[in-house]
Amino acid sequence: MSSPEDGKTAFQGEMLYNRILKRRRHLKKWAKRNNLDAFRLYDRDIPEIPLVLDLYGDGVSGALFERPYEKAPGEEDAWLAAMRNAAALALGIPPEHIFIKQRRRQRGKSQYEKLTGPLAGGLSSGGPSFIRIVREGGFKFRVNLSDYLDAGLFLDRRAERGYIASVSAGKKVLNLFCYTASFSVYAAGGGASGVDSVDLSNTYLAWARDNFELNGFGGASRAFRFIRSDVPSFLEEAAKEKRRWDLIILDPPVFSNSKMTGTILDLRKDYIYLVKRCLALLNPGGILCFCANTRRFSFDRASFPQAGITEFSSPAGEDFRGRKTPFCCILTV
Repeated sequence: MSSPEDGKTAFQGEMLYNRILKRRRHLKKWAKRNNLDAFRLYDRDIPEIPLVLDLYGDGVSGALFERPYEKAPGEEDAWLAAMRNAAALALGIPPEHIFIKQRRRQRGKSQYEKLTGPLAGGLSSGGPSFIRIVREGGFKFRVNLSDYLDAGLFLDRRAERGYIASVSAGKKVLNLFCYTASFSVYAAGGGASGVDSVDLSNTYLAWARDNFELNGFGGASRAFRFIRSDVPSFLEEAAKEKRRWDLIILDPPVFSNSKMTGTILDLRKDYIYLVKRCLALLNPGGILCFCANTRRFSFDRASFPQAGITEFSSPAGEDFRGRKTPFCCILTV
Protein backbone atom coordinates (compact mmCIF):
# COMPACT_ATOMS: atom_id res chain seq x y z
CA MET A 1 0.00 0.00 0.00
CA SER A 2 1.45 3.36 -1.00
CA SER A 3 1.73 6.23 1.47
CA PRO A 4 1.38 10.01 1.01
CA GLU A 5 5.17 10.14 1.30
CA ASP A 6 5.50 7.80 -1.69
CA GLY A 7 3.31 10.12 -3.72
CA LYS A 8 5.36 13.14 -2.72
CA THR A 9 8.60 11.35 -3.68
CA ALA A 10 7.17 10.35 -7.06
CA PHE A 11 6.07 13.95 -7.70
CA GLN A 12 9.50 15.30 -6.78
CA GLY A 13 11.15 12.71 -9.01
CA GLU A 14 9.00 13.90 -11.91
CA MET A 15 9.93 17.54 -11.20
CA LEU A 16 13.63 16.66 -11.14
CA TYR A 17 13.31 14.65 -14.37
CA ASN A 18 11.69 17.60 -16.17
CA ARG A 19 14.19 20.10 -14.83
CA ILE A 20 17.25 18.04 -15.83
CA LEU A 21 15.77 17.31 -19.25
CA LYS A 22 15.29 21.03 -19.83
CA ARG A 23 18.77 21.94 -18.55
CA ARG A 24 20.43 19.23 -20.61
CA ARG A 25 18.78 20.49 -23.79
CA HIS A 26 19.73 24.06 -22.96
CA LEU A 27 23.39 23.31 -22.20
CA LYS A 28 24.15 20.61 -24.77
CA LYS A 29 24.93 22.89 -27.75
CA TRP A 30 26.86 25.35 -25.57
CA ALA A 31 29.01 22.54 -24.16
CA LYS A 32 29.71 21.15 -27.64
CA ARG A 33 30.74 24.59 -28.95
CA ASN A 34 33.13 24.97 -26.02
CA ASN A 35 34.58 21.45 -26.21
CA LEU A 36 33.26 20.59 -22.73
CA ASP A 37 32.45 17.15 -21.39
CA ALA A 38 31.79 18.39 -17.86
CA PHE A 39 29.26 20.94 -16.69
CA ARG A 40 26.75 21.64 -13.93
CA LEU A 41 23.28 20.27 -14.62
CA TYR A 42 21.35 21.11 -11.50
CA ASP A 43 22.05 23.25 -8.42
CA ARG A 44 19.25 23.11 -5.84
CA ASP A 45 16.89 24.66 -8.41
CA ILE A 46 13.88 23.14 -6.63
CA PRO A 47 13.91 23.88 -2.86
CA GLU A 48 12.49 20.47 -1.92
CA ILE A 49 15.30 18.74 -3.86
CA PRO A 50 18.59 20.09 -2.39
CA LEU A 51 20.92 18.31 -4.82
CA VAL A 52 23.87 19.51 -6.89
CA LEU A 53 24.50 17.36 -9.97
CA ASP A 54 27.55 17.73 -12.21
CA LEU A 55 27.82 15.82 -15.48
CA TYR A 56 31.23 14.34 -16.31
CA GLY A 57 30.98 12.56 -19.65
CA ASP A 58 28.57 9.66 -19.13
CA GLY A 59 28.50 9.94 -15.35
CA VAL A 60 27.25 12.28 -12.65
CA SER A 61 28.95 13.37 -9.45
CA GLY A 62 26.34 14.72 -7.10
CA ALA A 63 25.92 16.09 -3.61
CA LEU A 64 22.96 15.94 -1.28
CA PHE A 65 22.87 18.87 1.11
CA GLU A 66 21.21 18.36 4.45
CA ARG A 67 17.49 18.63 4.12
CA PRO A 68 15.62 20.92 6.53
CA TYR A 69 13.74 18.08 8.18
CA GLU A 70 14.54 14.70 9.73
CA LYS A 71 13.98 11.47 7.84
CA ALA A 72 14.46 7.88 8.88
CA PRO A 73 17.53 6.44 7.10
CA GLY A 74 15.41 4.02 5.07
CA GLU A 75 13.10 6.79 3.88
CA GLU A 76 16.01 9.01 2.93
CA ASP A 77 17.68 6.20 0.97
CA ALA A 78 14.43 5.47 -0.89
CA TRP A 79 13.97 9.18 -1.68
CA LEU A 80 17.53 9.51 -2.95
CA ALA A 81 17.25 6.35 -5.06
CA ALA A 82 14.12 7.83 -6.66
CA MET A 83 15.93 11.08 -7.44
CA ARG A 84 18.89 9.17 -8.88
CA ASN A 85 16.59 7.12 -11.09
CA ALA A 86 14.84 10.26 -12.32
CA ALA A 87 18.16 11.88 -13.22
CA ALA A 88 19.37 8.73 -14.97
CA LEU A 89 16.18 8.56 -17.03
CA ALA A 90 16.48 12.21 -18.07
CA LEU A 91 20.11 11.74 -19.14
CA GLY A 92 19.75 8.31 -20.70
CA ILE A 93 22.46 6.74 -18.54
CA PRO A 94 22.39 3.85 -16.03
CA PRO A 95 21.60 4.80 -12.41
CA GLU A 96 24.90 3.13 -11.49
CA HIS A 97 26.68 6.00 -13.27
CA ILE A 98 25.30 8.51 -10.78
CA PHE A 99 27.19 8.99 -7.52
CA ILE A 100 25.64 11.18 -4.85
CA LYS A 101 27.44 11.97 -1.60
CA GLN A 102 26.10 13.56 1.55
CA ARG A 103 27.42 17.09 2.13
CA ARG A 104 27.75 18.34 5.68
CA ARG A 105 29.63 21.24 7.17
CA GLN A 106 33.19 20.09 7.68
CA ARG A 107 35.15 20.74 10.82
CA GLY A 108 38.70 19.58 11.43
CA LYS A 109 39.10 17.18 8.54
CA SER A 110 40.22 17.31 4.95
CA GLN A 111 37.91 18.60 2.26
CA TYR A 112 39.30 15.97 -0.11
CA GLU A 113 39.27 12.80 2.00
CA LYS A 114 38.61 9.46 0.34
CA LEU A 115 35.23 7.96 1.16
CA THR A 116 35.25 4.79 3.24
CA GLY A 117 31.59 4.23 4.02
CA PRO A 118 28.48 3.85 1.87
CA LEU A 119 27.67 6.64 -0.54
CA ALA A 120 24.28 8.28 -0.39
CA GLY A 121 21.83 6.49 -2.63
CA GLY A 122 22.96 3.04 -1.64
CA LEU A 123 26.16 3.02 -3.71
CA SER A 124 29.28 1.72 -1.97
CA SER A 125 32.76 3.14 -2.35
CA GLY A 126 34.08 -0.42 -2.00
CA GLY A 127 33.32 -1.30 -5.65
CA PRO A 128 35.36 -0.52 -8.76
CA SER A 129 36.33 3.12 -9.16
CA PHE A 130 34.34 5.07 -11.76
CA ILE A 131 37.05 7.00 -13.62
CA ARG A 132 36.61 9.02 -16.80
CA ILE A 133 38.68 11.39 -18.95
CA VAL A 134 36.86 14.65 -19.68
CA ARG A 135 37.70 17.65 -21.88
CA GLU A 136 37.76 21.31 -20.87
CA GLY A 137 39.38 24.32 -22.50
CA GLY A 138 41.34 22.18 -24.93
CA PHE A 139 42.76 20.05 -22.10
CA LYS A 140 41.99 16.61 -20.71
CA PHE A 141 41.43 15.73 -17.07
CA ARG A 142 41.04 12.48 -15.19
CA VAL A 143 38.06 12.48 -12.86
CA ASN A 144 36.97 9.93 -10.26
CA LEU A 145 33.25 10.09 -9.55
CA SER A 146 33.01 7.24 -7.06
CA ASP A 147 35.72 7.47 -4.43
CA TYR A 148 35.89 11.06 -3.18
CA LEU A 149 33.51 13.84 -2.20
CA ASP A 150 34.80 15.79 -5.21
CA ALA A 151 35.50 14.35 -8.65
CA GLY A 152 38.85 16.10 -9.15
CA LEU A 153 37.82 19.05 -11.35
CA PHE A 154 35.91 21.94 -9.78
CA LEU A 155 33.55 23.21 -12.46
CA ASP A 156 32.90 26.57 -10.79
CA ARG A 157 36.61 27.47 -11.22
CA ARG A 158 36.51 27.12 -15.01
CA ALA A 159 36.84 30.87 -15.64
CA GLU A 160 39.74 31.22 -13.20
CA ARG A 161 41.57 28.39 -14.97
CA GLY A 162 41.08 30.20 -18.27
CA TYR A 163 42.49 33.37 -16.74
CA ILE A 164 45.59 31.51 -15.53
CA ALA A 165 46.22 30.20 -19.05
CA SER A 166 45.88 33.73 -20.44
CA VAL A 167 48.56 35.24 -18.16
CA SER A 168 51.05 32.35 -17.85
CA ALA A 169 53.16 32.79 -20.97
CA GLY A 170 56.86 32.91 -20.04
CA LYS A 171 56.08 33.02 -16.33
CA LYS A 172 57.42 30.95 -13.45
CA VAL A 173 54.26 29.61 -11.75
CA LEU A 174 53.60 28.22 -8.26
CA ASN A 175 50.38 26.33 -7.54
CA LEU A 176 49.77 25.80 -3.80
CA PHE A 177 47.32 23.19 -2.48
CA CYS A 178 47.42 22.01 -6.09
CA TYR A 179 45.00 19.08 -5.55
CA THR A 180 44.81 17.40 -9.01
CA ALA A 181 46.70 20.33 -10.61
CA SER A 182 44.06 21.56 -13.05
CA PHE A 183 45.36 25.13 -12.58
CA SER A 184 48.88 23.85 -13.27
CA VAL A 185 47.75 22.19 -16.50
CA TYR A 186 46.24 25.46 -17.69
CA ALA A 187 49.44 27.32 -16.75
CA ALA A 188 51.58 24.83 -18.68
CA GLY A 189 49.19 25.03 -21.61
CA GLY A 190 49.39 28.82 -21.48
CA GLY A 191 53.16 28.71 -22.02
CA ALA A 192 54.57 28.97 -18.49
CA SER A 193 58.35 28.63 -18.36
CA GLY A 194 57.97 26.40 -15.29
CA VAL A 195 55.26 25.20 -12.94
CA ASP A 196 55.74 24.07 -9.33
CA SER A 197 52.73 22.17 -7.96
CA VAL A 198 52.65 21.71 -4.17
CA ASP A 199 50.44 19.36 -2.16
CA LEU A 200 50.87 17.17 0.90
CA SER A 201 48.98 14.22 -0.60
CA ASN A 202 50.88 11.59 -2.58
CA THR A 203 47.54 10.50 -4.04
CA TYR A 204 46.79 13.92 -5.49
CA LEU A 205 50.34 14.51 -6.70
CA ALA A 206 50.13 11.21 -8.62
CA TRP A 207 46.78 12.36 -10.02
CA ALA A 208 48.39 15.68 -10.95
CA ARG A 209 51.14 13.88 -12.88
CA ASP A 210 48.48 11.86 -14.69
CA ASN A 211 46.77 15.08 -15.78
CA PHE A 212 50.06 16.48 -17.08
CA GLU A 213 50.81 13.31 -19.01
CA LEU A 214 47.28 13.24 -20.46
CA ASN A 215 48.01 16.63 -22.00
CA GLY A 216 51.44 15.72 -23.33
CA PHE A 217 53.41 17.90 -20.93
CA GLY A 218 55.46 15.06 -19.44
CA GLY A 219 55.31 14.80 -15.66
CA ALA A 220 59.06 14.18 -15.36
CA SER A 221 60.09 17.41 -17.08
CA ARG A 222 62.38 19.70 -15.12
CA ALA A 223 60.06 22.59 -15.98
CA PHE A 224 57.15 20.92 -14.21
CA ARG A 225 57.81 19.89 -10.62
CA PHE A 226 55.46 18.11 -8.21
CA ILE A 227 56.43 18.86 -4.63
CA ARG A 228 55.11 17.01 -1.62
CA SER A 229 54.96 19.47 1.24
CA ASP A 230 52.76 21.09 3.83
CA VAL A 231 52.05 24.51 2.32
CA PRO A 232 52.86 26.68 5.39
CA SER A 233 56.20 24.86 5.73
CA PHE A 234 56.88 25.25 2.02
CA LEU A 235 56.21 28.99 2.20
CA GLU A 236 58.58 29.41 5.14
CA GLU A 237 61.37 27.50 3.39
CA ALA A 238 60.84 29.40 0.15
CA ALA A 239 61.11 32.71 2.01
CA LYS A 240 64.36 31.60 3.70
CA GLU A 241 65.79 30.53 0.34
CA LYS A 242 64.60 33.81 -1.28
CA ARG A 243 62.82 31.95 -4.05
CA ARG A 244 60.47 33.95 -6.27
CA TRP A 245 57.67 33.32 -8.77
CA ASP A 246 55.85 35.49 -11.30
CA LEU A 247 52.43 33.94 -10.77
CA ILE A 248 51.14 32.15 -7.65
CA ILE A 249 47.83 30.30 -7.35
CA LEU A 250 46.55 29.98 -3.78
CA ASP A 251 43.46 27.78 -3.75
CA PRO A 252 43.26 26.18 -0.27
CA PRO A 253 40.52 23.95 1.16
CA VAL A 254 38.18 25.60 3.63
CA PHE A 255 39.28 23.19 6.37
CA SER A 256 42.15 20.74 6.52
CA ASN A 257 43.51 18.64 9.35
CA SER A 258 46.86 17.05 8.54
CA LYS A 259 47.68 13.96 10.59
CA MET A 260 51.21 14.04 9.19
CA THR A 261 52.05 17.58 10.34
CA GLY A 262 49.53 17.94 13.17
CA THR A 263 48.35 21.26 11.73
CA ILE A 264 44.81 22.48 11.19
CA LEU A 265 43.98 24.96 8.44
CA ASP A 266 40.92 27.14 8.85
CA LEU A 267 40.74 29.35 5.76
CA ARG A 268 38.71 32.14 7.36
CA LYS A 269 41.30 32.52 10.13
CA ASP A 270 44.47 31.74 8.19
CA TYR A 271 43.98 33.34 4.77
CA ILE A 272 45.64 36.66 5.72
CA TYR A 273 48.81 34.84 6.78
CA LEU A 274 48.82 32.73 3.61
CA VAL A 275 48.17 35.65 1.26
CA LYS A 276 50.88 37.79 2.85
CA ARG A 277 53.39 34.93 2.60
CA CYS A 278 52.57 34.51 -1.07
CA LEU A 279 52.79 38.22 -1.88
CA ALA A 280 56.29 38.24 -0.38
CA LEU A 281 57.34 35.51 -2.82
CA LEU A 282 56.29 37.37 -5.97
CA ASN A 283 58.68 39.02 -8.37
CA PRO A 284 57.99 42.71 -9.14
CA GLY A 285 54.91 42.86 -11.34
CA GLY A 286 53.86 39.43 -10.07
CA ILE A 287 50.32 38.13 -9.76
CA LEU A 288 48.61 36.20 -6.96
CA CYS A 289 45.33 34.44 -7.76
CA PHE A 290 43.61 33.75 -4.43
CA CYS A 291 40.50 31.55 -4.31
CA ALA A 292 38.27 30.86 -1.31
CA ASN A 293 36.15 27.76 -1.83
CA THR A 294 33.18 28.99 0.11
CA ARG A 295 30.36 31.40 -0.67
CA ARG A 296 30.46 32.73 2.89
CA PHE A 297 33.74 34.59 2.88
CA SER A 298 34.74 38.14 3.81
CA PHE A 299 38.00 39.42 2.32
CA ASP A 300 39.76 42.21 4.24
CA ARG A 301 41.39 44.40 1.59
CA ALA A 302 42.95 46.66 4.24
CA SER A 303 45.24 43.81 5.31
CA PHE A 304 47.14 44.05 2.00
CA PRO A 305 47.93 47.75 1.43
CA GLN A 306 50.92 46.94 -0.80
CA ALA A 307 48.82 45.06 -3.38
CA GLY A 308 46.45 46.04 -6.12
CA ILE A 309 43.28 43.96 -5.69
CA THR A 310 40.66 43.09 -8.28
CA GLU A 311 37.79 40.75 -7.46
CA PHE A 312 37.41 38.11 -10.13
CA SER A 313 33.93 38.38 -11.58
CA SER A 314 33.92 36.47 -14.89
CA PRO A 315 31.14 33.88 -15.02
CA ALA A 316 32.27 30.25 -15.00
CA GLY A 317 30.06 29.53 -18.02
CA GLU A 318 26.48 29.14 -19.21
CA ASP A 319 25.90 26.40 -16.61
CA PHE A 320 26.57 28.92 -13.82
CA ARG A 321 24.77 31.89 -15.33
CA GLY A 322 22.97 33.89 -12.65
CA ARG A 323 24.61 31.96 -9.82
CA LYS A 324 27.12 33.24 -7.34
CA THR A 325 30.42 31.38 -7.53
CA PRO A 326 32.99 31.18 -4.70
CA PHE A 327 35.18 34.20 -4.01
CA CYS A 328 38.34 34.81 -6.04
CA CYS A 329 40.56 37.86 -6.39
CA ILE A 330 43.69 38.87 -8.26
CA LEU A 331 46.41 40.65 -6.27
CA THR A 332 49.32 42.36 -8.01
CA VAL A 333 52.57 43.80 -6.62
